[in-house]
Amino acid sequence: MDKEPKLEFRFAEEADAGLVLQFIRGLAEYEEMTDQVTATEESLRREIFEKKGAEVLFVLEDGEEIGFALFFHNFSTFLGKSGLYLEDLFIRPEKRGKGVGTAVFRELARIARERGYGRMEWSCLNWNESGIQFYYSLGAEAMSEWTVYRLTEDGIAKLAGE
Repeated sequence: MDKEPKLEFRFAEEADAGLVLQFIRGLAEYEEMTDQVTATEESLRREIFEKKGAEVLFVLEDGEEIGFALFFHNFSTFLGKSGLYLEDLFIRPEKRGKGVGTAVFRELARIARERGYGRMEWSCLNWNESGIQFYYSLGAEAMSEWTVYRLTEDGIAKLAGE
C-alpha cells in the first residue's frame, strides 16, 4: 500500500449542501450517470441534515475538501447490530492513487468500531475493475450470493396503490 498522505476529516454541516452536491455530480460524471442526478441543495439539506437520513464525511488535504464519503446505518438482524452502509465514495481524480481512498476507509472503519457497528457494506459497479481490486486489497469480500433489487419512486407509488 502507498504511504498515506497527511489528511484531515470533518463531517458535513448543513451549509455544505452545495459542496456535497458537487461531489455527487463528480461521482455521477465518473460513472457516466449524470442524467440520473436529480438531487438539489435543498433536497440534500432536507434529507441529510433535517431528516438525518445520511452522514457525509469530507477528506481534506491542506484544508481543501478533496473527497467525500456518504453513508448511513443499516441493521443486521442476524448480528443484532447496526452497520455502516457506504452509499458513495468519491475522491477528486487528481488525488487518486495516493492512499486517500485507503485513508477514508480507515476512518470509516474507526467510526464503525467506535459506534459498535457489526459490519461495513457497499456496492460497486461491475465494470469498475480498479474499484473492485481496491476493495479486495482492503480485505473486503464480494457478496456474490446476493442480488440487489430496487423500486424507484414510480414503482413505490404503483406498489402502494397510488
